[in-house]
Amino acid sequence: MAINKLHAFARFAWGVLAYNVLVVLWGAFVRATGSGAGCGSHWPLCNGAVVPRAPQAETIIEFTHRLSSGLALFATVGLIIWAFRRYPRAHTVRRGAAFAMGFMLVETLIGAGLVLFQLVAYNTSLTRAVFSAVHLVNTFLLLAALTLTAWYASDGRPIRLRGQGILPWLLGLGAAGMLLLGASGGVAALGNTLFPSGTLAEGLRQDINPAAHVLIRLRVLHPVIAILVGFYVLVVARYISRVRPTELNRRLALIVVAIFVIQLVAGAINVALLAPVWMQLLHLLLADLLWIVMVILAATALTSPEQREVSSVATTRTPQTKSAS
Repeated sequence: MAINKLHAFARFAWGVLAYNVLVVLWGAFVRATGSGAGCGSHWPLCNGAVVPRAPQAETIIEFTHRLSSGLALFATVGLIIWAFRRYPRAHTVRRGAAFAMGFMLVETLIGAGLVLFQLVAYNTSLTRAVFSAVHLVNTFLLLAALTLTAWYASDGRPIRLRGQGILPWLLGLGAAGMLLLGASGGVAALGNTLFPSGTLAEGLRQDINPAAHVLIRLRVLHPVIAILVGFYVLVVARYISRVRPTELNRRLALIVVAIFVIQLVAGAINVALLAPVWMQLLHLLLADLLWIVMVILAATALTSPEQREVSSVATTRTPQTKSAS
């Protein structure tokens, strides 16, 4: 499925997904630099103006994020319009684009709520932590919908839950675990931003101090959840490569293992370096990539037996056809 063989809509869908990953990373940069209040408590205006005058660095960062988020919204609108014009009623691409549009609207409302309720910059309330957790979960769901839209537009086979045994339950539990992991990561990143530590030893003392702020005490849960969920995902990926032994599934399972190992190392480095901004962004990027690959792996593993057989035959015949020509 080379990119140059994909039709225009499929290329656009993958492009929208990639662009949204960049928007997510820039949003994390806004939070990590404390620039969330760069446009004041105004939304959608920035400091009461469409284009801020004589902006400071925080205003430029926040205003740029709003522009990029607005473009992501318009791109998703274009995606759903194109999907409904190109594909028939009840097609999986239509459904994926519709879910993506819904999650994008929720994403916009959450962003507006953070600004209007002043849950930005150095606000240390528990309400902000809840908003951040919900924000991360919705972001993951948005990326999943965009991934499936692009995948199905690239001739990906529709899933079927019936007759799949325990596999849908295993994948569902893994998805729930990764959403919990994302939510805990958002809270941990917020705690690191609001309560930075001068040294690693100081940070560890803060984590176990019962009198510390709740955001400090919550951030210690993230690495524990990461290890438990990560190893569970590895087991499920290995299980899929065994019970659904297609070449694509094996490759995707290997990619999952590789990203997980890199993510573990990145997480350790992030803690050791006291969560610098660039490391937080890399950590989030790896989490997004792991989630996207797992969504594709789940989609390929849950196809019907007939579709897997056709796909397997096509895969085995492709090299022969090329050599014969």
